Amino acid sequence: MKGVILAGGTGTRLYPLTKIINKHLLPVGNFPMICHGIEKLRSAGIEEILLVIGKHSAGLYTELLGGGKEWGVRLTYKIQEEAGGIAQALSLAEPIMKPDEKFVVLLGDNLFEDPLTTYVKSFREQAEGARVLLKKVHDPKRYGVPILKENKILMIEEKPAEPKSDFCVTGIYMYDTAVFDKIRSIKPSGRGELEITDVNNVYASEGQLAYDVLDGWWTDAGTFQSLHQASNRLMK
Repeated sequence: MKGVILAGGTGTRLYPLTKIINKHLLPVGNFPMICHGIEKLRSAGIEEILLVIGKHSAGLYTELLGGGKEWGVRLTYKIQEEAGGIAQALSLAEPIMKPDEKFVVLLGDNLFEDPLTTYVKSFREQAEGARVLLKKVHDPKRYGVPILKENKILMIEEKPAEPKSDFCVTGIYMYDTAVFDKIRSIKPSGRGELEITDVNNVYASEGQLAYDVLDGWWTDAGTFQSLHQASNRLMK
């Protein structure tokens, strides 16, 4: 199984730190942020990883990580030329995937405690479709919120005024290669981007969006506060 880490974006919430360096290269704990996602995938037995990055700091990524040998993985790179949304960035992975292959996708600024091994095993045993990881949060209005029924997600509501659950969809996704056709089937959102929530909702409408719930801590390290909290946790 392959892995994909999406590490583009401009990191505007972390400006001016991100004026000269991509946010995924900022230090979190003892290592640059991007290294934590690589290690999570490697620890789950995923050694072939695609990094989707922006043009900003592209040279620094290759200087830091090279081909991945130091980290026990094999890295390839794709450049997301312009901001087109998470789903558009994910579509860049299509050429490296074999038909009917399954793979794991991480947003590079999602940091979390749990090993991925058990969740990846569940997805391997899943006949088809997609799987996402959820986390119970105190402020679900800030996130994509799933409407749940048994072990499936009926729909994901993006930043709802009245959330129907206390869970959010984290930036940890697992897909079969049908995802690329689903990306082609959606339209850009009001901000002109292809949204990953829309892709996940296509799976949900087909009854093929399963989920697991993270036990340990999780954070989207895209703000100064969450970046600081993640650093403190990882230093421990």
